[in-house]
Amino acid sequence: MLHPTLQATAESLVLQFDQLPTERKTLLTELTHFIQQSPAGRPVYLNFICTHNSRRSHIAQLWAQASADYFGVKDIICLSGGTEATAFNPRAVKAMHEVGFQITIEIPGDNPVYQVSYSATASSVKVFSKKYDDSFNNNPGFAAIMTCSHADENCPLVMGAKARIAITYDDPKEFDGTPLESAKYVERVQQIGREMLYAFSKIKGS
Repeated sequence: MLHPTLQATAESLVLQFDQLPTERKTLLTELTHFIQQSPAGRPVYLNFICTHNSRRSHIAQLWAQASADYFGVKDIICLSGGTEATAFNPRAVKAMHEVGFQITIEIPGDNPVYQVSYSATASSVKVFSKKYDDSFNNNPGFAAIMTCSHADENCPLVMGAKARIAITYDDPKEFDGTPLESAKYVERVQQIGREMLYAFSKIKGS
């Protein structure tokens, strides 16, 4: 079980799978297949990548980790990175908190280190902005999940990746400082959550 608010959010998003366009389901199936084809009993590393590692890559990383827990998929380790490092944007942090992730600052600063909890029975996830090839992400045979078109287009080679899957999202940053800011961040968080849940729901045995 996820934390209660997050569990309720996940249950609501699962009921919305029929809203997913066919082309998105096809993209998400690539992620499902990578996980299913990985050797049994070995950790599966997923590295979610966007340009600044500030919004979409963190959102997708955390939702993927929570989705694995929700569907009982074992040995999934989700990471994130950018082509450059900035900070986990506080607007994205706020939106993730609103849907039920429990987030605390471990180390404050320009690039804070957060501890993110999605379940009382799972270890929290350390989250901070970094380049995708940071030593923190140094794991072999990972899948590079490109969450923004800019990073996908401008990072033609992801060193160390066993697979590369482009599952891109519009940047909620476009609405920063507008009356739609909060609603658009939650909308993107829910979209990414819906899609990560869908990908893990299709794993055999889940």
